[in-house]
Amino acid sequence: MLRLATAGPQDTAPLAAAIAAGEVDPAAIIGIVGKTEGNGCVNDFTRGYASQTLKWLLAEKLGCAPGAVEKRVALVMSGGTEGGLSPHILVLSREDGSEAPASTAKRLAIGVSFTRAFLPEEIGRQVQIDATALAVKAALDDAGIASPADAHFVQIKCPLLTRERVMEAAGRGAAVATDDTYHSMALSRGASALGVAAALGELPASQATEQALCHDWSLHSTAASTSAGVELMRNEIVVLGNAAGWGGDLRIDHDVMADAIDTSAPRRALARLGLSAAGQLDAAQRERVVAVLAKAEAAPSGEIRGRRHTMLDDSDIHSTRHARALVGGVLAGVFGDTLLYVSGGAEHQGPAGGGPVAVIARVG
Repeated sequence: MLRLATAGPQDTAPLAAAIAAGEVDPAAIIGIVGKTEGNGCVNDFTRGYASQTLKWLLAEKLGCAPGAVEKRVALVMSGGTEGGLSPHILVLSREDGSEAPASTAKRLAIGVSFTRAFLPEEIGRQVQIDATALAVKAALDDAGIASPADAHFVQIKCPLLTRERVMEAAGRGAAVATDDTYHSMALSRGASALGVAAALGELPASQATEQALCHDWSLHSTAASTSAGVELMRNEIVVLGNAAGWGGDLRIDHDVMADAIDTSAPRRALARLGLSAAGQLDAAQRERVVAVLAKAEAAPSGEIRGRRHTMLDDSDIHSTRHARALVGGVLAGVFGDTLLYVSGGAEHQGPAGGGPVAVIARVG
């Protein structure tokens, strides 16, 4: 895994330099997860811009068409770097290690899978929940993760509805889940998260239903992270966990933030990775941290530990943008770094107002 800072959604120079230096083989790349500085809303085209430029770069390096890259590389771009969050990409690569002995201990394992493209009327519906559950199971198999308990973060890029997509469905006599394009992001994220919960056995399939979607907030996954975007119509899944038989010196752990200011959750994950600190991580400890990934949302109750927040009442800046900035600042205070993947909108991803946080670090 490489964490590379970017100067903008079009900036592929850091990855190109890493390929030229032999730090990563482009043929081994199976996923790229990134943060772009767009608004994270329906009209955030920085996500598609970043995905497109990365596809072009990989196609050039691999001597193939961009469409061939789409078939094997999951591109998960999350818009919004409010506050002090720094735009960056995480490059995930996997190579055959048959010539070198695998670790006897469990190490970071990466699996990728894709659903089929959804019709507009299937977004935020049972079809998306069920298809996601099957795809997550396929990604677990791809990573060789035998136990769902070893899956620590399931990152999904999912589609949303635009006015054009709503009208296309209506033209065929099909009804979409909502004609509010922004709400479609929440439905798509929530459906994907319920699919993760079903795949990992966190919920029985009978509870991961369209009827519960964005209604019953007690139902959630502790490992799901879903991000909606206009640039695709399928779900792209990246499973990060630990498994035997993998080489490398990386491990992942995660915990669940009970609310937006819960610093105990990332500290518990750090401690299990041998990185405990009463305050902020020092320079040596920060060197061991390769990636931090988290979900954030404005508590639907309108309160954080009994104190009123105004994120849900701001008509100028959407609550997801406030939440990313808040959680990003909290986590930056723990890790001493702003290269953090914090994604807004945590429907069914952790408890209401909270969300999962995962840390990938080198083994000490």
